[in-house]
Amino acid sequence: MRKIEHIGIAVKNLEESNLLFEKLFGNPPYKEEEVESEGVKTSFFMNGPNKIELLEATNIDSPIAKFIEKKGEGIHHIAFDVEDIQGEIKRLKKEGFVVLNEVPKKGADGKLVVFLHPKSTNGVLIELCQDIKDE
Repeated sequence: MRKIEHIGIAVKNLEESNLLFEKLFGNPPYKEEEVESEGVKTSFFMNGPNKIELLEATNIDSPIAKFIEKKGEGIHHIAFDVEDIQGEIKRLKKEGFVVLNEVPKKGADGKLVVFLHPKSTNGVLIELCQDIKDE
């Protein structure tokens, strides 16, 4: 793992939260997109070298809706940038981590993503992100 790629924050209302974080950081989000497969709308903010992702559920069955129902708004995950997501999956499984999706899927912001179960990471949902390479 090379660095923290972003911190994901679950929000009830993306539009309202965008205004709040725009005031906090002094800039609007640089990107908004919907990831239908995950039932989520996202926006991304830069703060210096750090990236924050806000996530709003688009349906009641999405992981974000379930998270907010159980825990309320707040930090949902920490994502780490990796160069070789397949190699990291193998390495982390060998180390005893529980990988939620062993086949990387397309996530937001041009990334392939894999998640580690919080029960194997002291209660923190960990996301591994690799840039999708143009072929």
